[in-house]
Amino acid sequence: MTSSLFRGRSRRAKAHIRVRVTHAVLGALVGAGWLMLPLMTVATRRPVPATAPGTPAGAAAPGQGGTSAADYVLPLIAVAAAAVLAAYGYLRRVRRTRTRTTPGTTLPGRPAPPTIADAERQARIALVLADDCVRTSREELGFVRERFGVGKAGGWAREGWGEKAEAGPPTADGMRTGSIPATGAAAETGAGSGAGAAKAQFAAGTDADRRTRQETEAEAGAEVRAGAAKAQFEPGADADRPSPQETGAEGGARARAVPGAASVGGALGDPPSETETQHRATAEVETATAAFVHALRGAETELVAAFAMWRRYERGLPGEAGARRQALVGVVGRCAEAGRRLDAEAAALDQVRGLEGPGAGMALDVAEGRFRALAARTVAAHATLAALRERYAPSATDPVTGSVEQAKDRLLFATAHLNATRRSIDAADGDGTARNLRAAEGAVAQAEILVTGVERLATRLREAAALVPAALTGAEAELTAARHGRSRASLATGELNARLAHADGVLAAVREELTGALPYDPLDALRRITRAVDRLDVGRSGVLDTAALLVARTSLESADDFVTVHRGAVGPEARALLSEAARTPVAGARAAFEADTAARAARGLAERDVRAHGTPYPDTTTIGLPGAVLGGILLAEDPDGGPPATFGGPATRGRRHVRAPG
Repeated sequence: MTSSLFRGRSRRAKAHIRVRVTHAVLGALVGAGWLMLPLMTVATRRPVPATAPGTPAGAAAPGQGGTSAADYVLPLIAVAAAAVLAAYGYLRRVRRTRTRTTPGTTLPGRPAPPTIADAERQARIALVLADDCVRTSREELGFVRERFGVGKAGGWAREGWGEKAEAGPPTADGMRTGSIPATGAAAETGAGSGAGAAKAQFAAGTDADRRTRQETEAEAGAEVRAGAAKAQFEPGADADRPSPQETGAEGGARARAVPGAASVGGALGDPPSETETQHRATAEVETATAAFVHALRGAETELVAAFAMWRRYERGLPGEAGARRQALVGVVGRCAEAGRRLDAEAAALDQVRGLEGPGAGMALDVAEGRFRALAARTVAAHATLAALRERYAPSATDPVTGSVEQAKDRLLFATAHLNATRRSIDAADGDGTARNLRAAEGAVAQAEILVTGVERLATRLREAAALVPAALTGAEAELTAARHGRSRASLATGELNARLAHADGVLAAVREELTGALPYDPLDALRRITRAVDRLDVGRSGVLDTAALLVARTSLESADDFVTVHRGAVGPEARALLSEAARTPVAGARAAFEADTAARAARGLAERDVRAHGTPYPDTTTIGLPGAVLGGILLAEDPDGGPPATFGGPATRGRRHVRAPG
């Protein structure tokens, strides 16, 4: 082991230590000699010189009973040597302090630059914080758009992130290049938009209930949806922001300022069609939320770039110490820019929502409507999961193990905070209303993700089970082509035969599972089939490509859902790996294999982080508090769990503190 004298010192410090040891030994020898000098002269007997007759006694023995000047020579030499050594040591230490060669010593007014370990720690914290801010902002913005009526036609994720429902997280150009085509009839969002998928599925079941509420608020004589859109939009609208109808309304009046202006059709006085009314209402909402959508997309772009830089750093690129330090600085800078974009729009979003005032009632109606529909879906998901466990192998349902129980826990937490929101509204407590409503919205959104994960997995397993026979047929064709020498890889005969034998064994095992009495995992069967045949490199058939994409898509969705509902404990490694998997360009089965592998590894890292984190607030009696803190719904800054996470960056996401009465 390295001695404590040398630990943490540079190579130049070894010479300084040797000099110090030499000085100490020399000083010890001088001191020992000085102490031994009386003992060395005590036995010497010098004859007393005879004095001349007539000489006085005082002159004959001048040193008897006194001290001569020679006795002070050695002490003075020792004191001078000690002073010289002390001065030398002091000057040397001052010089080393100025040149920063002494470990742990800094010159006042000039702080030492952070070490590489400090820079890594800062980058890790920045990545986690920025990712949490983006996920939370996306979640709350979904509630805002649903309140204004956009969520009915497919959900926030579908309209906010492009036309393809199966898109992955955006890349540096703002587009989702990691999209995985849908393989089933049900279209849900891909990695990075699990909450949007939940809203898309929920919209169909709650549209009628939302219309019922809107009918009581719409103006007489107007279309139901048009009136509801205006009634919902006006409380939180910015009076200075023009609507798309501003240039088309008669007399130059703004559409929001004139009651019934949104109902004006192509000809004055003609009622618009249902499609025109919906398009106009959607256009108003898009105008009102355009700045927030733009800020969120910009933050996502910065975050994706930061994750890409971090992944390069983890791989050891760049290799030079200075360049690696600059890479970490770049990661922190990208994350800071993502947070700045969200912070800049946080106050405007609060104004649009108006949770402390007139907008709280409508926002509460949206949250309660989603809660009621979700409660029924949770019961159905419990039965669905039980059926899946009976039909398929345990590995097939492992990704959603415990999801229903966690969803129920989030719903209990949401129930308490929805009730508290009602009480705060009755007591005119604006701060308490905003805090409790945001906590309830976060719990409802995560419960939707958990329930949707069970429903989606059931769909994926059915699709995989239907695809396994076709995949076996396609794999057999690939093996036949390989045996006839049509492999694109230059393989030796022995290597080719070994790969063919392996593929034959995998296909035989899958057939045995299909015909056996025991349940099997169809997604795992597709994974084994496609990977075994891929080693032959013959040229993929369409069915095998579809199978590989289905498997990768399922892994991405599962990993993203897990990170979202456990973001209070998941570290940067899992998040960065998931981001890399989602932005992998899907140009064939090989890319799908890479995405699948990375997504499964990210899920494994996230589960490890959750186990290491443990259960927060284990002794609390508050219902659902540990799950809310673990899921990042509450920021764990106070003994009661802290404020709820809201739209914004690091500086504003915890702004929903209840103010102390003053």
